[in-house]
Amino acid sequence: MLDGARERWVRSDGVELCVAELGDPVRPTVVLVHGYPDSKEVWSEVAARLAGRFHVVLYDVRGHGRSTAPSPLRGGFTLEKLTDDFLAVADAVSPDRPVHLVGHDWGSVQSWEFVTVERTRGRIASFTSMSGPSLDHFGHWINKRLRRPTPRRVGQLLGQGAKSWYVYLLHTPVLPELAWRGPLGRRWPGILRRAEKLPDGAYPTASLPTDAAQGAWLYRDNVRPRLRRPRDDAHAHAPVQLVTPLEDAFLSERLHDELELWVPHLTRRTLPAKHWVPRTRPDRLADWITEFVTAVEGGRPGATASGRYADRFAGQLVLVTGAGGGIGRATSLAFAEAGARVVAVDRDAEAALRTAELSRLIGATAAWAETADVSDEQAMEELAAKVAAEYGVVDVLVNNAGIGLSGSFFDTTPQDWKKVLDVNLWGVIHGCRLFGGRMAARGQGGHIVNIASAAAFQPSRALPAYGTSKAAVLMLSECLRAELAGQGIGVTAICPGLVNTGITSTAHFAGVDADEEKRRQRRAARLYGLRNYPPEKVADAVLEAVAHDRAVVPVTPEARGAHLMSRAFPGVLRRLARVRPPL
Repeated sequence: MLDGARERWVRSDGVELCVAELGDPVRPTVVLVHGYPDSKEVWSEVAARLAGRFHVVLYDVRGHGRSTAPSPLRGGFTLEKLTDDFLAVADAVSPDRPVHLVGHDWGSVQSWEFVTVERTRGRIASFTSMSGPSLDHFGHWINKRLRRPTPRRVGQLLGQGAKSWYVYLLHTPVLPELAWRGPLGRRWPGILRRAEKLPDGAYPTASLPTDAAQGAWLYRDNVRPRLRRPRDDAHAHAPVQLVTPLEDAFLSERLHDELELWVPHLTRRTLPAKHWVPRTRPDRLADWITEFVTAVEGGRPGATASGRYADRFAGQLVLVTGAGGGIGRATSLAFAEAGARVVAVDRDAEAALRTAELSRLIGATAAWAETADVSDEQAMEELAAKVAAEYGVVDVLVNNAGIGLSGSFFDTTPQDWKKVLDVNLWGVIHGCRLFGGRMAARGQGGHIVNIASAAAFQPSRALPAYGTSKAAVLMLSECLRAELAGQGIGVTAICPGLVNTGITSTAHFAGVDADEEKRRQRRAARLYGLRNYPPEKVADAVLEAVAHDRAVVPVTPEARGAHLMSRAFPGVLRRLARVRPPL
């Protein structure tokens, strides 16, 4: 039984369903339906996070967990009987108000039936689906590709056919039952932990072998009949939120290509995760469910983030250092437009506040301004503790804060070296350690972006300190990417080239007096202005890098050219480094 849950039994069509409830029954009811070969405990982490806001209901599907099984098993798991069970539970826990439905795997498959049949109309306020398609939609998807085959459609059929290998095995007589009650049932928890990188805990439960053996009839009773004769009226009568794990080993993302034909109000989300997201990404799911249910309750069923990567970043917590202007502000606004929650950090309190205000104006569900000097270890520790306590664990960290320094090696003083390394390198180290450490401890993935520079791989006689700091950031990013690869945390080094930002007007030029430094700052700013590569393009590169988990991203054409030459023709770059810059 779930900690703190109230348990009851609901009778439906000859079976007794074990139902658990958490939270205040006066609040909107969220019903969580588990998949195969799970029981309701698969939702324990998500349910605990939702219970403070909603009346959360979980039940063991017939033949699973503590619910009883139909007799005989054959014909006892049809979608019609599963719909009877859902209505019995809904009537028991929320007789006067429609419920918000959430389904995973086979819980989602059967929930698609619930949300598209006429007899449940008015009982479902919204539906969040993950890793389980409608069998009717799937049948039409297959038929369309068979009737009008193209190379792409044939490839999609073959791809999903390969992913569905387990469905064929579950249709074989007796063998699945023997396997689940024997060696497979004993080894499944270990297989799941290794394949899905599940955290340790009380999952799966001891009833797994029996649940899996009996639950095979979910497939036998439904899959072939529905795929052969899919319903033509399988239109959703409630808003739907679709969560697609991009690394799902069992379902292709392409299955939902035409879903808008069946769902009038559809919100799409994607997640860089594998199949069992209720166990590996409970924070993200709880946030999305909360956001969607709240929107529907507020009369905004179609509310969702905008922008190219809206489904990827909506609701995520993104922290950007050096967010008061330039690349930092542009990156903050790009994530805000994609619906992320933004923490804008800068030494300049007013600039950070302005970025937060702009973020809210263009789409951020929430945005906050924080003041900190990234080179100050104590200040960063205090910032990290405050963010974790007040806003949560960061999903995407962008270490952007940096300063410019130009001058020959022998004109660069120890104080100059310390200043540029404290900000450009130690600022990144502090961010990765304090925010990335919490990200890793949470165990639910994330992404770290470190803004390096084309100077990281392009030597210059005028940039020894700056280039060294950025080369160190690049190598730190590569090392950290290797260390965190097994934890679902990506690390990217972004290497812009000449970008029109304010860094040139504040850069320090070693070995010259104040008047000459100002002259060189103005000249550098003018050169960068003539190049006029906008920081918004760098921000786009940041979002794309996070969405696609890129390792090293040279942004401008000159940065890409220098990166290529550093690998193919390093001697040419070394000769170019000898040229005195026109300052």
